[in-house]
Amino acid sequence: MKLMVFGFGYTARYVAERLRPGGAEIAATVRTPEKAEMLVGTGIRASVFSPEHRDPAIAQQIAASDAILLSIPPDAAGDPVLAAFAGAMAAAPKLRWIGYLSTIGVYGDHAGGWVDEATPAAPVEARSQARARVEQEWLAFGASHGVAVQIFRLPSIYGPGRNQLAQLAAGSARRIVKPGQVFNRIHVADIAAVIEASLRRPRAGAIYNVGDDEPAPPQDVIGFAAGLCGVEPPPEIPFETAGLSPMARSFYGENKRVRSALIRSELGVVLRYPTYREGLTALRAAGEGPAPA
Repeated sequence: MKLMVFGFGYTARYVAERLRPGGAEIAATVRTPEKAEMLVGTGIRASVFSPEHRDPAIAQQIAASDAILLSIPPDAAGDPVLAAFAGAMAAAPKLRWIGYLSTIGVYGDHAGGWVDEATPAAPVEARSQARARVEQEWLAFGASHGVAVQIFRLPSIYGPGRNQLAQLAAGSARRIVKPGQVFNRIHVADIAAVIEASLRRPRAGAIYNVGDDEPAPPQDVIGFAAGLCGVEPPPEIPFETAGLSPMARSFYGENKRVRSALIRSELGVVLRYPTYREGLTALRAAGEGPAPA
């Protein structure tokens, strides 16, 4: 299989690492020549795609692709990949699967209630509204051109180097408390497993929530991480006095519990890290976090 990845960031890198042992050939876009240079020797063919530059090789890579994974967020004009390469994708002779990494933010606020894939999108924030529009544009593209497009709605992503243990080690962990507030999370390895399962079983127009089984208060997750390390957790800080940036405050403006049963019933995925406890415990065993006092 030949997979083209638009936006070779944190999640896409783990998807590539999961697929390559099975023989997948990976091409990817990055934003700068420096990042492309960093991938030399990894076996991943990197091309630069940015507002300032579009590598001519990208069109050739699309033409050779069986599948395309999209992890570039919308810009002010919409989806940059769709704007630049819709024609090339429509003409790609082998293309059978397109996956778009979206966000559970498209559901908006549900006051702590449960949502699933049947819940209508009702985004509040402008960035989530843009995501919802782009989802529909990609689904329409797939329907028009006979390509199976699937949407993956993701919550907060954690994994190696990006987790509450790393925050404790860096001294940046904060236990911000907003009563009743919960968030879902997902380990990056579980995202990769879902992508692999979908590649094996495409379904045109599919939408999947890809989250863990325990939406939890963020201060509880920090406290659990501190316990794993044998250190005192940081003090609790009331949300109202936390001095968060507007972007950070906006995340606390939405409160919902997300069900992800469809990845199990339809794709057969069993999460390796069904809650933050299993995920953080494994990361701690791998050496993440501060040394015990």
